[in-house]
Amino acid sequence: MLMRHLRAVTATALAACVGGIVLLPTPAQAAGSVHISKIYYDSPGRDTRTNASLNAEYVQIRNTTRAAVSLKDWSVTDGSNHRYVFGAFTLGKGKTVTIRTGKGTNNATTRYQGRTNYVWNNDRDTATLKRASGSKADTCSYNSTRVDSTNC
Repeated sequence: MLMRHLRAVTATALAACVGGIVLLPTPAQAAGSVHISKIYYDSPGRDTRTNASLNAEYVQIRNTTRAAVSLKDWSVTDGSNHRYVFGAFTLGKGKTVTIRTGKGTNNATTRYQGRTNYVWNNDRDTATLKRASGSKADTCSYNSTRVDSTNC
């Protein structure tokens, strides 16, 4: 088991060697991350601005760390700076939360922005996830009208 782990670390270090500098993952990366996992940016059908249509547009945040993470005051923004800020919310280890554009009742797996207009452009945009400190945790971009969503 130890030998397999050492081989994996060595392979990773060799693959990450750039110009003589070895780039190893930071401890946070090695233990997982809280990141954007999917954006469903073009809700099905016509854009009618009904609550059902607005809620079919969403972004998902996944926690791949080994512990629950408080997302209080973390934010998700698009390229036009539409901002969703988490209130008191903890994302369990290995869990995903879906942030829908429209209105609804927040629960452990789904949060609602409460908007009456779309956030995500149907052709291209960038989602940015920021920690409460304001530092960037992740970004995900898309540039396509051929599909309605992107996995990040």
